[in-house]
Amino acid sequence: MKNDLRQSFHLEPLKGWLNDPNGLCFFKGDYHVYFQYVPNRPDGSGLKCWGHFKSRDMLSWQFTGTVLFPDIPDDKDGVFSGCGIVKDDTLYLFYTGNVEQDGFDLVTEGRQGNTILVMTKDGVTMSEKKVLLRNSDYPDYCSCHVRDPKVWEENGRYRMVLGARTLDDKGCVLFYTSDDLENWEFEEEMRTLNSGYMWECPDFFRFGENEYLSFSPQGVPHEEYRFQNVYSSGYLKNGVFTEWDCGFDFYAPQTFEAPDGRRILIGWMGIGDIPYTNPTAERGWQHCLTVPCELMPVEDGSLRRMPVRELEKLRCETTVLNGTESTVSLPFDLCACAHQDSFSLSLSGSTEMTFSDGVFSLRFLDEKVGCGRDVRKTILGSCKHLRILADKTSLEIFLDGGRKVMSTRFYPEDTQLTVKTKGLTCEVSQLRPMEVIRLGE
Repeated sequence: MKNDLRQSFHLEPLKGWLNDPNGLCFFKGDYHVYFQYVPNRPDGSGLKCWGHFKSRDMLSWQFTGTVLFPDIPDDKDGVFSGCGIVKDDTLYLFYTGNVEQDGFDLVTEGRQGNTILVMTKDGVTMSEKKVLLRNSDYPDYCSCHVRDPKVWEENGRYRMVLGARTLDDKGCVLFYTSDDLENWEFEEEMRTLNSGYMWECPDFFRFGENEYLSFSPQGVPHEEYRFQNVYSSGYLKNGVFTEWDCGFDFYAPQTFEAPDGRRILIGWMGIGDIPYTNPTAERGWQHCLTVPCELMPVEDGSLRRMPVRELEKLRCETTVLNGTESTVSLPFDLCACAHQDSFSLSLSGSTEMTFSDGVFSLRFLDEKVGCGRDVRKTILGSCKHLRILADKTSLEIFLDGGRKVMSTRFYPEDTQLTVKTKGLTCEVSQLRPMEVIRLGE
C-alpha cells in the first residue's frame, strides 16, 4: 500500500510546523502536551505559537488548537519554549517571549528574551500575560540568548533553570528561586568545559539522591560515535554528559512526572538546520514528537529510556520471525533477542541496522528513503535486546533495554516492508492507529 506519510501513533500537526515540546504535565485528569507551532508554514518561517494536545491515557488525544499567540509587545516575535507547573487548581505556564529589532546581530544586542507567565484553569483558556524577567534581570556576562524556562518545586520553594549563551560564546544555565512563582531571584550559574556556545531547553529532575540536568547544547564538536548531529541533547550527572539519543532526529526533550511517579520524557523528532529533508513539508506539514518514554535509572546512575507501557495496548496481530525474510506492514512494534554477538536487520533493503564488534549502526542505503540521512553509529559493548517502534515515517530504536536509543525519520514509498534478519529472533506486532480528535482545526 502506498505510504500517505501520515503518522499513526505520533503527535504531529495536520498542517504547519511543529518543534519543541513545552509545558508537559498532568493536570485535572489529563496529560497535556504543548508544543512550538507555526500553523500555516511547514518550513517554520512564521511566528512561533503554542499548540496543545491533551489525553486521558496517552493513547487517545485531542488537539485543542493554538492556545498561545505572540500578541503583546514582550513576545511580538514568537512564543518560545517553556514549561508548566501545577499549583492547587491552576496550571502555571512559563515561556520565553522573543523580541527582535532589525539591524542588530541579535546575539549581543537587538534581542529580548522575556520570561513570561500565563495561568489557565482548563489548559486552554489563558490569563493575561505577566513578564517576570527581562534581559536586565540576567547576569551581565550573558548575551541576548537567554530562554526556555523550566520550573519545579523543591523543599517548599520554587526553582527555575534557563538556558543561556555568554558574551564569550560559552553555554551555561542560570538558576533562579522564588517563593510565589512570580518574584524570582538569581541563585547560581552552571557550566562545563567544551560544551558548546549555547545551552537550550534545560530541564532538572532527581531520582533519589541523584540530580540530572538535561539540556540541548549547540556548538559541540562532532565525533564519529558521539555528537554526530548538527545539535545535540543529553543530560549531565556528576560532570559527565550523556546523549539522550544517537539517531538523526531528536532534540529539545522535556520531562514531567506522571501521577504514578514515572518520569516521562518527550522530545522533538527533528532538529533545526539539518542537511537532510522531510518530504511532508511539500504536503503542508513537518515534524512530529517522539512517543512518551519512561526514564529508569540503572546502578551506575545512567538512565534507560523505553516507551511507556500504555503503547502496548496498540498491539494487535503478532508474528514470530526467526532468521527468515517476511513482509510486515507499517506501523509495527518489533521486539528481538540476539542469539549471537553480531546481528543485522534490513527493511526492504533500504534501511540497515547492524551490531558488530560492540558498535551499532543505522544506515540508509536508499536516498529516497533517507532523504539525505546516511549513517549513525554508537558504541554499546553488548546488545542482547532490540526494540523498534516503526510508524509510517519514523523509527525509534531502543537498544539493550533502552541503554541507547536512535530516533529517525524515514520515508518508504510503501507501507509493506520486507524484514530480513540475521542473528535475531523477532516478534512483530502490528499497531493500530491511536485516535486524535482535532477540535481546534
